[in-house]
Amino acid sequence: MKKVVTSLLLAGAVLSAQAAEPIRFASSATYPPFEFMDKDNNIAGFDIDLAKALCHEMKAECTFSNHAFDSLIPSLKFRRYDAVISGMDITPERSKQVLFSQPYYANSAVLIVRKGTITSADQMAGKRVGMENGSTHQKYLNEKHPEIKTVAYDSYQTAVIDLKNGRLDAVFGDTAAVNEWLKTSPELTTVGEHIADPAFFGAGLGIAVRPDNTELMAKINTALDAIKKDGTYKKISDQWFPQ
Repeated sequence: MKKVVTSLLLAGAVLSAQAAEPIRFASSATYPPFEFMDKDNNIAGFDIDLAKALCHEMKAECTFSNHAFDSLIPSLKFRRYDAVISGMDITPERSKQVLFSQPYYANSAVLIVRKGTITSADQMAGKRVGMENGSTHQKYLNEKHPEIKTVAYDSYQTAVIDLKNGRLDAVFGDTAAVNEWLKTSPELTTVGEHIADPAFFGAGLGIAVRPDNTELMAKINTALDAIKKDGTYKKISDQWFPQ
């Protein structure tokens, strides 16, 4: 009888492990190379490959959902998702609402304009600058440069289209994303210096979870350390950000 009970307990443990809930990641898939929808309508990008590597290291099943950027944190707080990885800057204001991982990518921001229009950041007063609603870029311009007219969009893809068509004077985004846009948009160029204000961009990008989910965050940070140490992180980074 003892052997039977032991066997049942072991079987139950196996079934329990198999039935573990997956980690539900959310991203706003409108921001290549960090996240975007590929030709097969799957979420792809640097952040997604990084999250998959973390899940492999944690031996966890993970799912990925596309969600509007400005409601990612509210959806996380309402437990629709377990974690957010979406090119999200670690800022003091956001850190009051969510728990961030260690930074996984150093960040800066820059303006892009149509060639032949604006040649200096000093010419930006009164200009219409597009960015994603709820982004750090929006907050930075509103607080630091109220002389600039900010125009919020649901996605950067739409903002860049409006810039090309002359409905905007500039778009303000992450340097890595901007470099990706310039590859297929020879009519655009950067203007001004790269901005890495630590209150907005300097801390880097982080993965967000609910403040009470310290167990998941500990696993994520441990996994980040592991993939940085074994070369997996560098391999993913080199793929998406070749030198």
